[in-house]
Amino acid sequence: MRKVIDNLENHISDAVAHYWQTRKAQRDKQKKRGVSDAGLRSAVTGGAQMDGFIRLFTEIIVDAGMNERYVFRKRQLELPGFFRPTKEWDLIVVKNGHLVAAIEAKSQVGPSFGNNFNIRTEEAMGSALDLWTAYREGAFNGGIQPFLGYFFMLEDCDASVRPVKVKEPHFKVFPEFVGASYMKRYELFCRKLVLERHYISASFITSESETGVKGVYREPANDLSFTIFLKSLVSHIGAFV
Repeated sequence: MRKVIDNLENHISDAVAHYWQTRKAQRDKQKKRGVSDAGLRSAVTGGAQMDGFIRLFTEIIVDAGMNERYVFRKRQLELPGFFRPTKEWDLIVVKNGHLVAAIEAKSQVGPSFGNNFNIRTEEAMGSALDLWTAYREGAFNGGIQPFLGYFFMLEDCDASVRPVKVKEPHFKVFPEFVGASYMKRYELFCRKLVLERHYISASFITSESETGVKGVYREPANDLSFTIFLKSLVSHIGAFV
């Protein structure tokens, strides 16, 4: 039987198309009801938008030999934290009392990229710190350290690719941020999450709203490709099978 990873591009396209089609359906439904739900709140309340990616992660994990009964993606997603009682992840794998993997799958659509960028980055860093500290303190019964993965899809549009000014009233920002667009900022952020070992692997893709409904997407950075992310996940799952 052919594995999902052997036809990965088509599966990613399907997940991208599901995202935009679901989002469009949600927005059309809101318009009929006369409800406005834009920006970050729309992404939060429309969680089903990411279901295609969560389903793809699940299929990859099962293909790697993990029984699907150990994969949680719709319910029972809470994991204990160190700084807070629990945090709900987007997908977790728990087998024989040990945490195998935890994945965050997030997205952002314009027009409000500024504040939402800060919220997303703070969430991701805080979640990683909370989990690794809880792991250190024995919350997951020790054993092999879990795979912690971060996936992000950003809308490719004028507002996300436009250079953004930085304010430096007292000290200079790091040079890579000078004139960087929000797209570039997200790329740098995902790369640094892995560089500083907050996450084992990260993937970053972009997609335009118009062509995205047909599954069109782009990977701005080779080191943050979906393929590398999934191969890292598969390798880690193998240690628990």
